[in-house]
Amino acid sequence: MPPDEASYFKDWLRIAEKDWKRVQMLLDEDDPALAGFCLQQAIEKFLKAYLLVKGWHLRRIHDLDTLLEDAIHYDASLRSFQEACQKITAYYIVERYPFNMQNEITDDDIRNSRDQVKSLVEKIRNSLKTDPEE
Repeated sequence: MPPDEASYFKDWLRIAEKDWKRVQMLLDEDDPALAGFCLQQAIEKFLKAYLLVKGWHLRRIHDLDTLLEDAIHYDASLRSFQEACQKITAYYIVERYPFNMQNEITDDDIRNSRDQVKSLVEKIRNSLKTDPEE
């Protein structure tokens, strides 16, 4: 990891919030593929912020399922987001790597996925507001 990458959770949280807002902007502009990418980025950064507060050492990883597994060690209730995180990780891959896709990512796909992780985002936001290590 380059030395200029922040390991301070507030940096990750700030960027996660920007990416979260970008999802809606991109949906409004009829770009569900890029909205899905931003959704993945937002959840990745929310999870990294959460994990950093718990003492986790920052890793270059984009797989939400792996990050979520790390987070589950601190809060087992997060397991309920596993399926949504697996699906959202696929949005990152689709936007970054050229594939012959028969089914395009739709606006509804992104909206449904976002709805499935809204409570995850809220849990993370709430835990970071009240964590004594702030």
